[in-house]
Amino acid sequence: MTVTAAPLRVLLLAGALLLAGCAQSGGQLGYYWQSLRGHLAILQAARPVQDWIDNPDTPAPLRARLVLAQKARAFAVTDLGLPDNASYRRYARLDRSAAVWNVVAAGPYSLELYRWCFPITGCIGYRGYFDEADARAEGERLAATGLEVNVYGVPAYSTLGYSNWLGGDPLLSTFIAWPEGDFVRLLFHELAHQQVYAEGDTTFNESYATAVERLGVQRWLQLHATPAVRAQYAASEQRRAQFRALTRATRERLAVIYASNTAEAPDYQSLAAMKLEVMRRFHADYAALRARWLAEQIAPRQLAAQDQWVSEANNASFAAQGAYDELVPAFVALFEREGRDWPRFHAAVRALARLPQGERDDALKSLAPPAGGG
Repeated sequence: MTVTAAPLRVLLLAGALLLAGCAQSGGQLGYYWQSLRGHLAILQAARPVQDWIDNPDTPAPLRARLVLAQKARAFAVTDLGLPDNASYRRYARLDRSAAVWNVVAAGPYSLELYRWCFPITGCIGYRGYFDEADARAEGERLAATGLEVNVYGVPAYSTLGYSNWLGGDPLLSTFIAWPEGDFVRLLFHELAHQQVYAEGDTTFNESYATAVERLGVQRWLQLHATPAVRAQYAASEQRRAQFRALTRATRERLAVIYASNTAEAPDYQSLAAMKLEVMRRFHADYAALRARWLAEQIAPRQLAAQDQWVSEANNASFAAQGAYDELVPAFVALFEREGRDWPRFHAAVRALARLPQGERDDALKSLAPPAGGG
């Protein structure tokens, strides 16, 4: 692949973005280089979806899923008002379990994410690496400063459309075989990042994309899925909703405790004791929830992701999850206010993204339903 000097500068910026799951620069050239190199490697591995479909050596399950991906990609444009561009029209097979590994961090008595700052994206609450060892090294560096850290693999990321001139963000083997409902909702989530992006506001961006994925997958399932797929998704979504309710309740309890950390002379011994009790309750409540799922004939392997999340749970992981969930009710309310019209909804979100963050936050708070009201 030949990249001329001017586009290379653009790609260097795009490589620094790497929204995992949508990546403090501080002049760390090595970090930018691994971002550029890692993203280029994925782009070079990608081939048009139709080439994979036409290749007789392509396994039948992969061929069927790529056909489904084409339909879902078209649906995203026609029914959800998402961008009609080069992204997710190619496929790359990766020899690893994740596209990138994200590092998130928070203070020992805080649910505010540590932030890194980049060109174009502004300051965001995570940093992505294409090599797991590099991500864990960054996590260890941050942990040595007293922060709580979580490192986790993510199946896909968005370059916000900056890679479309090179073929766009591709479909990846890291999520291509997910159950149909989970697969299409991730596709919708990543495309939403290319539709609207508010610089430096991770919670706004991730909550918006999460709202798009949840609303979009409901429509997809209604119109295109088989009864079996709808039933499978409903069962898994019920478990996700129960898990989200548990983690949200724990996050709220921790937030109440940490609010006292603003005192001139915080009582850290008391804070630590209260925090420990909340975490003990969280683990006990999850154990009870897990036992109920197993009694419903859920296979233990289906709970592996939740089990790992709970075993590693700390302020960083709770704060990161909050970024994806916190504003979703407000965005859903905005979707209803705009008559469930997707172009109007995206335009309204884009208008919010142009506001100063304080005004944007106030506007979203006014849309959100009262606590406990759904």
